[in-house]
Amino acid sequence: MRDKYRYIGPVYDFLSNLYSGKNIHRCKTAMLDVETVKPGDRILFAGVGHGRDAIRAAELGADVTVVDLSETMLRKFGEAQTSEAPHLNIRRIHSDIMKVEEFGQYNMVVANFFLNVFDEAMMVRVLEHLIHLGKADASVVVGDFCFPTGNVFSRTLKKLYWYMAVFTFWLFANNAFHKIYNYLEHIRRPGKLRCDS
Repeated sequence: MRDKYRYIGPVYDFLSNLYSGKNIHRCKTAMLDVETVKPGDRILFAGVGHGRDAIRAAELGADVTVVDLSETMLRKFGEAQTSEAPHLNIRRIHSDIMKVEEFGQYNMVVANFFLNVFDEAMMVRVLEHLIHLGKADASVVVGDFCFPTGNVFSRTLKKLYWYMAVFTFWLFANNAFHKIYNYLEHIRRPGKLRCDS
């Protein structure tokens, strides 16, 4: 299968920092601290990308598994781990997340800026699959664009900000072109779903 991130993947972190400053990175690591991650917790990162959030979880003592269909993104993750935390043991799976069937195995399942690559019907299927990968009391963490709220001016600015990003990834990675998702409407069972813009 063609690697959709072959060209944009190597500059993904650069583009996210250019686009948001450090806000995307802060969003990705917001749920990863000593209160939420305990040594030995099993945590899965879906669509790990460059994966500094996964490295952070492993530094906190978690047993981390990362999954990405893009060979480019897994390579970039490997480079980041080698340069920043070569002593950590992080399991890597090069696969479609829908083919990972380790149901009920994880204390936390993380989908940072991952679900937005799909059209809405597929996004719902993937979200439900991720929920089933978690244990009964697992946290499901979705770091992504928040559904626009506020006055009409605020909502319009948030939508313009979103469409710049979605257009770029539609153009260069053939991701789905769609509106901002309201993930809170789609969650199917109790879990922690944090939404940071």
